[in-house]
Amino acid sequence: MATEQELKEILGKAQGEALAVLKEVQREVVGKDGAILRILLAMLARGHVLLEDIPGVGKTTLAMAFSRALGLSYKRMQFNPDVMPSDITGFSIYDQKTGSFRYQEGAVLCNLFLADEINRAGSRTQAALLEAMEEGAVTVDGVTRPIPQPFAVIATQNPTGSAGTQLLPDSQLDRFMLRFSLGYPSHDAEVELLRRKNEGNIQRAQQVVDAAALQQAQKQVRQVFISPEVYDYIVRLVGATRTYPGVRQGASPRASIALTCLAQAVAFLQGRDYVVPQDAALLFREAVAHRLLLTPAGEARGLNAPGVLEDILQKTPRPRLR
Repeated sequence: MATEQELKEILGKAQGEALAVLKEVQREVVGKDGAILRILLAMLARGHVLLEDIPGVGKTTLAMAFSRALGLSYKRMQFNPDVMPSDITGFSIYDQKTGSFRYQEGAVLCNLFLADEINRAGSRTQAALLEAMEEGAVTVDGVTRPIPQPFAVIATQNPTGSAGTQLLPDSQLDRFMLRFSLGYPSHDAEVELLRRKNEGNIQRAQQVVDAAALQQAQKQVRQVFISPEVYDYIVRLVGATRTYPGVRQGASPRASIALTCLAQAVAFLQGRDYVVPQDAALLFREAVAHRLLLTPAGEARGLNAPGVLEDILQKTPRPRLR
């Protein structure tokens, strides 16, 4: 994962509206600056985020803080085995007054959809999110309806093996641009959290930008220049996962696309209009680890996805830009 020092350096270079959003979310979420930065980068890159951690470390609070700071319409769904696909995508209902069917919107038709404990739902319900995440639309009764833009999914899940959970399918994991864990807060951060809670001084993030501003920033991110050398570096990084000993399934071209968009977002946040190799390397592990499948033999000898990606980063030479 990107080191805290690397993330702090980028936070120090953030400017303009992006800096205002970061500071506003930091008011509500204590001691999670790295996670806040990762989520903002994913949203600038038009991606979705999967937060995997134990209950009670602030996953839901973080997602809701972003919705308030960015002025986005948001909906939250608590996933469980009883949630149906139609709860997410919507359904047609017969209207007795008009004598026809009308469409009832599902929870996913919003700017920011918080899928809480997504791995507690059944596979059919999880799959209902696929079209929404990839195409920005839902299809009900043969009619495709666009989702309001900008659109992002922030999903949370408890670690695999927790009571009532099941694995997300590979096809859905691949739709998430980033997956990472929040981890426990530091001692000082937890003390500050307790103090605020006890004194009734829990601050709420306030809106500092709107959906139109986020869309404009996303367009500017796509215009950040990438040299042929950096394109080549990204493909070499992702391609190395496909031939690494002990890896049964490497990362697909979707990972290359995600890494390219993230690199542009990293450059944009620092006020640059061009990408350097370090931008692509920063979130390589968070963007690719969840897309890898290891062989049983590789797992038996202690191989893991973060370790594979760290080794690839160390062995893949970074180009020198002219």
